[in-house]
Amino acid sequence: QVQPVESGGGLVEAGDSLRLSCAASDTSFNYHAMGWFRRAPGRDHEFVAGISWPGRKADYADSVKGRFTISRDNVKNTVYLQMSGLKPEDTATYYCARARFTTTQRSKTEYDYWGQGTRVTVSS
Repeated sequence: QVQPVESGGGLVEAGDSLRLSCAASDTSFNYHAMGWFRRAPGRDHEFVAGISWPGRKADYADSVKGRFTISRDNVKNTVYLQMSGLKPEDTATYYCARARFTTTQRSKTEYDYWGQGTRVTVSS
């Protein structure tokens, strides 16, 4: 069973940085694009960033472009989301997901396995 495991969330102040990690216990991320989504209370999942396999291309939501960076370490079977210049509107639960394909995807329906999420809270 593929099970992405997120970590790195927390409570920070506006302008701070955080790095989220998403790890697999095996090589189940290989040959799959990966993505980060977030879900704020009362809202649907929102695409944040995606990275292709093996990692040459990345895609970002306009709301985070220039502030967030997605990367992957295929030896460690881990995907990262470096977040800087955090804003209160970034407050959400962040989810890592494995795409069905090697290319980046923005639709959550194109992802087959999801982690449990890690909470990020940004205070003003």
